[in-house]
Amino acid sequence: MALNNPVVKNIIYLVLFIFRIIVPFISLAVVIKCFSSLKRGRRREDPVVILEDMVTHEVIPVLYWENSLGRSKSCDIVLHDATASRDHAVLMRRESGWIVTDTGSKSGTFVNGTKVQGQTQVFPGDTMAMGSTALILKRTSDTNQIKLKNSVSRHAASPFGLMLSVTFIQLLLCIQACFSGGKFSYMPTIPFAALFVMEWGLYLYSMKGLGRVSFELETIGFLLSGIGILLISGMDVKSTYVQLGAVAAGIILFSVMIWFLSDLDRVMRWRLAIGILAVLLFAANLLLARERNGARNWINLGPLSIQPSEFIKIAFIFVGASTLDRLQTAKNLTGFIGFSAVCMGSLFLMRDFGTACVFFVTILIIAFMRSGSVRTIALVCSVAVFGAFLILQFKPYVAQRFAAWRHVWEFANQSGGYQQTRVLSYSASGGLFGLGLGNGWLKNVFASNSDLVFGMLCEELGLLLALVVVFSLAMLMFYARSDVTRSRSTFYSISACAAAGMMLFQTCLNVFGATDVLPMTGVTLPFVSLGGSSMVAVWGLLAFIKASDERTYAARRKNK
Repeated sequence: MALNNPVVKNIIYLVLFIFRIIVPFISLAVVIKCFSSLKRGRRREDPVVILEDMVTHEVIPVLYWENSLGRSKSCDIVLHDATASRDHAVLMRRESGWIVTDTGSKSGTFVNGTKVQGQTQVFPGDTMAMGSTALILKRTSDTNQIKLKNSVSRHAASPFGLMLSVTFIQLLLCIQACFSGGKFSYMPTIPFAALFVMEWGLYLYSMKGLGRVSFELETIGFLLSGIGILLISGMDVKSTYVQLGAVAAGIILFSVMIWFLSDLDRVMRWRLAIGILAVLLFAANLLLARERNGARNWINLGPLSIQPSEFIKIAFIFVGASTLDRLQTAKNLTGFIGFSAVCMGSLFLMRDFGTACVFFVTILIIAFMRSGSVRTIALVCSVAVFGAFLILQFKPYVAQRFAAWRHVWEFANQSGGYQQTRVLSYSASGGLFGLGLGNGWLKNVFASNSDLVFGMLCEELGLLLALVVVFSLAMLMFYARSDVTRSRSTFYSISACAAAGMMLFQTCLNVFGATDVLPMTGVTLPFVSLGGSSMVAVWGLLAFIKASDERTYAARRKNK
């Protein structure tokens, strides 16, 4: 129906404007509560077991699931022993108990006088010898010399309350979308209802069915996905149907990955197969894909189009992080670097340079976390710079794509700068709280709901909400980094940081590319941009971060 009555029209405008003011502040509150709840929900760093030096009787608390021992100051447990190696051994906690692994030390590691070959289980009362140091593994209850940290038990935020807040935000956005363009339509209630069913269905399955105690990361995912879908609904409701299907597929992938990642032995058995599958996906892409917008990265499967490179992101992180045991014994990056070279070469042939940049940054994160070597990172960067130089020399069309960078106003009415100038102009017109869903002009520009979606956010929902979205994605990286020492395995630590880093860098490319801070590379804004393959993939990436949270599997084991 048309809103012709001036009084009614003004009342509706005022109510919608109030909604636009409320939404970013409630969203920010939800994000802050989610991440503070993640922090509060962590276990206290009290020692699970202790090590006692047989000579000095020094008591050393063992705080982490995996603890490096050696002469180096970077080790979790520093051995003040000149005869010990810098990185001597690793003491790990597994389902079967405590295990010690020698990491290629010169003198070897001994348990009760027997040299460690591969992995050796250690029980309370056993003695581990490294160099001239002998350590006895003891339970904390076996000694009074260790003083536990006096920290107050803190409770995480109510998952139900957080999800209720997200639903309320989505309801306010849905009402705005129903009145987009000055006319009322009930159609935006369809994506809202679908979101409601999916998010509360996963909530009940996780919290009631599986007995889990945490839902913060899923809440962040639903908040961002809902903002993106309802933003798109103000432009064209039919465009949201594929996106909703992608969210459903992403939730299924997320749930399957959480189950799959729960067993480290299973992860190790499948790492080679997943790496081979990723290479085959690249091969299929090169053989079957068609070019779109200058990149050859789309495969048509009937009415659907998929981007294999989006799913290869998951395999890429999996392969890079799943060499835990070999990492701790040899720190061998050869296999991963070879796999990375295949991925980067395929992306080069596909002309998907935005994804190639995302992969490269992920390589740096994984390589550094696995090796701890600044020289390794410097070498990788040097090779990348040399490769970029060769590409610009022998592939001049690549340089032409970036010719307008930092000069978009000189190409305001040309292909090189048209999109960015419109993003800058229309984003500014939205102010802090936006013009309202469906009331912007950027939606008429090509790729407005994908590569330029940050501009749409700013124009229609305001700069404040756009910044909340970016803040949420940035906080995923900070959380993953801060949770490194509490993860059950280095695998979880590396994969979580790599996944969060991948999403954050992709966010930077999307936001800064659309606003001419960086060259336009054509990547999506995680959870928000229109794109089925991207949406499914980011939920898969979120599973890596979820798996690093100790509570995810603690509740599961408790219910067995």
